[in-house]
Amino acid sequence: MGNLDDSGITASPDCSSNFGSTNEVIEQNKYDLEEHQKKFAAPAYTEIRTRKNGLKANIMTMNSNSFKNTSNGLHVSNGNTASCEPDLRGKLSVADGKLSPAEEHFQKTSFEEVPLHTACLTYLGFYLLMILGYINQLLFVPKVAKEKYRDGYVALYDAFESFYSRYVYRRVRDCWNRPISSVPGAELTLKDRVTHDYGWSFEFTGTETRCLNLGSYNYLGFAAATGPCADNAEKTCREMGLALCSSRTELGTTVLHEDLEELTARFLGVEDAIVFGMGFATNALNLPSLLSPGCLVLSDEKNHASIILGLRLSGATTKVFKHNNMKDLERVLRSNIVNGNAKMGGKSWKKILIIIEGVFSMEGSIVRLPEIIALKKKYNAYLYLDEAHSIGAIGPNGRGVVDYFKVNPKDIDILMGTFTKSFGSAGGYIAGKKTLIDFLRTNSHAHCYAATMSPPVAQQIFTSMRIIMGLDGSDMGRRKIKQLARNTRYFRKRLAQMGVITYGHEDSPVVPMLVYLFSKIGAVVRTLTTRHIAVVGVGFPATPIMEGRIRYCLSAAHTKEQLDYALNVIDEISDNLGLKYSRKPRDPNPIEY
Repeated sequence: MGNLDDSGITASPDCSSNFGSTNEVIEQNKYDLEEHQKKFAAPAYTEIRTRKNGLKANIMTMNSNSFKNTSNGLHVSNGNTASCEPDLRGKLSVADGKLSPAEEHFQKTSFEEVPLHTACLTYLGFYLLMILGYINQLLFVPKVAKEKYRDGYVALYDAFESFYSRYVYRRVRDCWNRPISSVPGAELTLKDRVTHDYGWSFEFTGTETRCLNLGSYNYLGFAAATGPCADNAEKTCREMGLALCSSRTELGTTVLHEDLEELTARFLGVEDAIVFGMGFATNALNLPSLLSPGCLVLSDEKNHASIILGLRLSGATTKVFKHNNMKDLERVLRSNIVNGNAKMGGKSWKKILIIIEGVFSMEGSIVRLPEIIALKKKYNAYLYLDEAHSIGAIGPNGRGVVDYFKVNPKDIDILMGTFTKSFGSAGGYIAGKKTLIDFLRTNSHAHCYAATMSPPVAQQIFTSMRIIMGLDGSDMGRRKIKQLARNTRYFRKRLAQMGVITYGHEDSPVVPMLVYLFSKIGAVVRTLTTRHIAVVGVGFPATPIMEGRIRYCLSAAHTKEQLDYALNVIDEISDNLGLKYSRKPRDPNPIEY
């Protein structure tokens, strides 16, 4: 776990002499840990301190790896160094037998708090947008915003949602829903468009812009128009067509689907698996099959919208715990087990299910899986793991966080993932015991009623999965996994060196860079586009009001030259737009690739 050598990031050989002995490092880490406990009055492994204003449970950065060695002038901060890391001897890990998994996880995860003045400006800017929006709505309503033939009808849309989309979101609408006309590889082609009515409508100019792609979930680079995946998908398309026009339980199952399910189960190390045509529906339509009123669900506060929708449809009682906070999860577990189901007079719950994600798509954080498994076993709860962003992208063999933490996949009751990211395709899967999968084959709405996965889509997944597993006879899969890890470490370290605030774990290919102000989201996306870099901006309501961000997604298809170009441009605009909010010490040494 967290092996820098595996990701290809090495240290200069002459730096090893700058580190003190391992015992000195351990003692300094213990001292820093004690100081952190005194300051925040929380256990050493607690990552979250809830803000008093209730906006967000913020993960506090624990500087258990921050130390100074004044005798040789060395300074290391929160693992954000690169050149002075001689075989990780300066950065302890679980493998050394010196740190617990929680302590090591802390070292590699960063959630720096927003500066107070920035938070104030963010609120002020957002509310100013709201005020201007209401004035605009009262005085300047264009014809395009008025609906025809609605006299006598009640409002179809929620009043605030309608106002927000028209008068707040519209101002930065050009930064989203941008059409492309190419595969989402290391580069993509944007179709240029303009608006002549301040974002109410758009028209294409007939031109295109080639951009470096830092926004797509193409983690392993399989989303390509050439290569074995594309060739096999084309062949399948010619032989079996584009669609089967049926559900799996009727005439929608082929040998290809059965082979894919068998390969998926083998890849994950479980008894059986079932695949679905849509990743979102894999959560939204299967959770109601597994849960019902009288069941208790413990859900991480940062879980995806598909999970939230599935839980609402199930009718189960949902209790939310603070993001990646094991202490809070145990508190909620214990409290609800002791008190029972209040709606049923305190009777026991039918079942208890903990739902988490492997890599959280908005935060870039990695779940603390070993600790959650321990809690699951302690309280006899079931565990549902969503590996949408982690499968293929995390772990030495690309098998997600289960592989990353080297835990037994059978300790997770329900393994869920999607094929829309690392596999460059579409759809999702659920894997586990054969009894579970047999149950879903007869009870899942996504299996019984939804259209089956398209044959060329299934072939794309099948081919890419075989490559990842090395069953194609090459080492392409292993090289892609290492390249992604290498790009991730390098990109995150360079951003930290710039002084921008990033969220998440250093091994996560999802890299959120905080820009906070709503206006800066649009400014960054537009400016980067003019420099031929395509990124994704994320703001309210997808994130809390004061946590607007740019989300970079890295790929094994990216080269060092492409990343260097992007990083240099990001550094430049961060100076121009004032995005260097971080107050952490910066590593002055060159970051080695």
